[in-house]
Order: sequence, then C-alpha cells, then structure tokens
Amino acid sequence: MTNPGTPLLRVVAVHGVGNSFGAGITGTRLEELRALKAAAWARQLGNGLGVAADRIDLDFAYYADKLVTAHPAQGEQDGDFLDDPLAQEMLAAWAQELGVPDEVSQGHATVPLRALSSWVACRFDLADGPLRVFLRMLFPEVAAYLRTEDAPERAAAREEVAARIDRHRPQVVIAHSLGSVVAYEALHANPGLQPELFLTLGSPLALPRAVFERLTPAPRAARGTPQGVRLPGQTRWVNIADPGDPVAVPRQLGRHFEGIALDHTSVISPLFHFHHATNYLQSATTAATIAPYLGI
Repeated sequence: MTNPGTPLLRVVAVHGVGNSFGAGITGTRLEELRALKAAAWARQLGNGLGVAADRIDLDFAYYADKLVTAHPAQGEQDGDFLDDPLAQEMLAAWAQELGVPDEVSQGHATVPLRALSSWVACRFDLADGPLRVFLRMLFPEVAAYLRTEDAPERAAAREEVAARIDRHRPQVVIAHSLGSVVAYEALHANPGLQPELFLTLGSPLALPRAVFERLTPAPRAARGTPQGVRLPGQTRWVNIADPGDPVAVPRQLGRHFEGIALDHTSVISPLFHFHHATNYLQSATTAATIAPYLGI
C-alpha cells in the first residue's frame, strides 16, 4: 500500500488493435471493463518499474467501439484475401516494406494471406497460425480508422482519446500499436493537451502507403524527404520497437518524424508475443523511460 503523500504517476493508456469489449457495451458495464483494463496496465507498468500498481494513476482511453469492422462470414476466415479492399491494400504495403519476395506476394498487387503469413512467420520465428489470425484483425482495424481523413469514426476515436487526456491531465501518455496513430492525431488536433512524455510502443506510424501518408497533419517535405510533424509544445516523444515485431515497421521513427527524443530498438519478447502490449509495458526499456517521471 502506498504511503499517504507518495507521489503518483498520472498516465493515460491508449490501446492497440484487438481490444474491443464487444458490440453494444455501454454505460456502467463499459466503465467496469475500462477500469479492469486500467488496472491491468497499471499492474504491468508497476511490474516493470518494481513498484506497486497503486503508485500509478492510470486511465484507459477506450476507442475500439468507435471503429466498427465487419467480421468474416462463416467459411471466409480461411480465405486468402481480406474482404476490405483498403485493408488488403494496406497488407500489400506492409508486405512490400518487409521485403516479401515477389514470388510470395505475386508482385504485391494481390497478397495471398496464407503465403504471406508463412513467410513472415519464418523470417521472424513466429507461429504461423496465430500470426494469420492477428493479420486478419490488424489491417481491418487500421483501415477502419484511416479510411478517410474526415470519417466520423476517425473523429470519434480521436476525440475520445483527447477527452481522456483532457480529463486526466497525465504526465505520460502511453500508446501501443494503432493507439499510437490515434493518440498522435489527437494531440495534434488538441494542441493544448501537452503531456510531459508521449511514449509509443510497437508503432506503425511510419508504415509507408498504409499509415504514414494518411496521417493528419500530413507529413511535409523536409531535407528532401517527407517528415511527420513534431508534436505541439514541449512534449517529449520516446519510441520503443522490438526488432522482432513486424508491426513496428519501419522501426526507427526518428528517421521519419521530427522531434523524437529517443528511438529505442530493444528486444521485448520472443515468439508470438512480439506485439503484445503486456511485454512492452513490463520491459526494462519502458521502465527506464518512465522511472524519472515517478521520481525513481
């Protein structure tokens, strides 16, 4: 139990893909589930820092209910292509960034999911079956958020994250996976929200043709190549990417965005746990990044 007067670390956590509470959950039940997620993230951060979870005052920004994606019909789960053309296009861009050979991806014009997941699983030493399931979840959610610049779903997700930050006034915003995209846009859309630290984990923000060029604000030319716009104000931005995490590509965000203070490439976890928020939250690199804000 934390002693009275012990300083707390205020955090807003922004989740990645695969965190939907389910359809039609609102009101008290939604808040109960949000509280459970907040407690889990606080506990995992505490584990990494070596402190009790009650040292961390964490609010969980839940936006998955704003992005409604269609589930595959019976029998389509094993198909070789994603139903959503934009999701399939993003999958192709990702394959090209990873360097998938043409003979696997058929020239990247159409990407057979089965062959692609097998190639990626072999390269990154991952389990093929779970990886294929994950890809079927990942790209439809990314497409649902980035489909158009003015989509109401995109605005609603961004506004929910901004509202949580505004209400909680955290020292630190931690954003994982797709959450790093939503939080990046939310902080730009609300420049008065300036946490001391913006920590991105397993981020696909720089993924060309799928994410990077679709961001708001749009990247702008600098030194001859497009650069993502720095965050408003004095917020310090630190990025952590596991070299075995194929979602976090390209890994060095500092090459693509202005104003990133530190860009860590650190081994977080082996095998299929490559992209789990839990492993990033409990990592020594995350702990070292956050510890100064907790006074340890």
